[in-house]
Amino acid sequence: MADSWVNSAERIGADLHLDLSGAGSRRAALMGALRDAVRSGRLAPGTRLPPYRSLAADLGVARNTVADAYAELVAEGWLTARQGSGTRVAERVGPPAPGRVPKKGPVRAHGPRHDLRQGTPDASSFPRADWAAAYRRALQAAPNEAFGPGDPQGRFELREALTEYLARARGVRTEPDRIVICSGFAHALRLLFGGRVLRGPLAVESYGLGFHREILTAAGVRTLPLTLDEHGARVGELTAGTGRARAALLTPAHQFPTGGPLHAERRTAAVDWARARGGLIVEDDYDGEFRYDRRPVGAVQGLDPERVVYVGSVSKSLSPALRLGWMVLPRELVGDVVAVKGEREAWASVPDQLALADFLVSGAYDRHVRRMRQRYRGRRDRLVEALAQRAPGVAATGIAAGLHAVLRLPPGTERSVVKAATWGGVALDGLAEFRHPQATMPHTDGLVVGYSTPSDHAYGAALDALCGVLPPD
Repeated sequence: MADSWVNSAERIGADLHLDLSGAGSRRAALMGALRDAVRSGRLAPGTRLPPYRSLAADLGVARNTVADAYAELVAEGWLTARQGSGTRVAERVGPPAPGRVPKKGPVRAHGPRHDLRQGTPDASSFPRADWAAAYRRALQAAPNEAFGPGDPQGRFELREALTEYLARARGVRTEPDRIVICSGFAHALRLLFGGRVLRGPLAVESYGLGFHREILTAAGVRTLPLTLDEHGARVGELTAGTGRARAALLTPAHQFPTGGPLHAERRTAAVDWARARGGLIVEDDYDGEFRYDRRPVGAVQGLDPERVVYVGSVSKSLSPALRLGWMVLPRELVGDVVAVKGEREAWASVPDQLALADFLVSGAYDRHVRRMRQRYRGRRDRLVEALAQRAPGVAATGIAAGLHAVLRLPPGTERSVVKAATWGGVALDGLAEFRHPQATMPHTDGLVVGYSTPSDHAYGAALDALCGVLPPD
């Protein structure tokens, strides 16, 4: 009977005696009481705290008060939170040694307290149970030869599943034999340009990921920036100042990082240029699945499969840890790309490929994307509401789709705001970080804020910290 009581207590968390008297808000009083309990040793490292709903009921405070206090103390390093394990006192935080005066303030974890960098999905939302089930089914159904040397083109099961999914969800026109599996977009660039399947000069958008440009530079590819406006890349420049380009790298579904889809007329114009030039478009389907306030925008590849290399991955929709992506290639390039990969698959795990195939065919991928679309839309809405209340002079743009927003700042303030955010423990990027070094379009001061990165538990505190460093008006 005693063992049963102990196990039950472990599941629900320990009862806490906390004194919330004193000046200040209930949230501040709760955070102070918890810090004191940890500092004094009354709450030992590893102690599991009650769920925030239970503690809120015990203390007679709002649930959000407890949730925000927990999130802030996790960010400060006093507590840890892990899905399935609850909120616990951090192992590295203990009572002061005898005779020593405790340091003022919290002991902070390494790295930023609040991570609002772009490009990473909420790691706590990875569908562990559904993925494990897909993995088990895939391994049980796999033929023996699947556990031998991998086909560099990728498992047929996954290429077949992708053919159906991409046609249905993204308007891609292909067959399994035109798909080559890779480990993500960066790997695709290395295969296409590092392997000399495609050559430069390459037209790129004036704002984009710097490490993609580094990959291209390392491959000896010269990049020529295209101007951006509210309709996306000005592809008319392909026949003007960047007319020497042999290919163009575009993010038509959601321009990274400024946001917004490539206008329909410009999509058609880009394909017409590729046909007339004998060139190719490399389509990075960035954030293609995550749209909120507009109808889905299909892939440019559907306009001409022989003039577009379509590249996608699960890095944003599932996890970058899976290292799974795909290239949908013009038929004439398939053999060249497979030859660059080599005789055996050296990048994408075959069991992971089989699991993703099952995940797609079973419908689990669609369900996960719909669930995360709703969650990220809620995150975006909370960001917009927080700005309206606390920094009304800062507008959020590029928010109809994707996992990040661009916050427009008054001219000349970007560098100081980024510096203030760093000092305040908030990790984010200035818009200038993504600007092509040869871009001629006017620079706009701004921040690139990823609202998908923090867990739900930590998001409120991250927004508070962000608004604290923004210009109020």
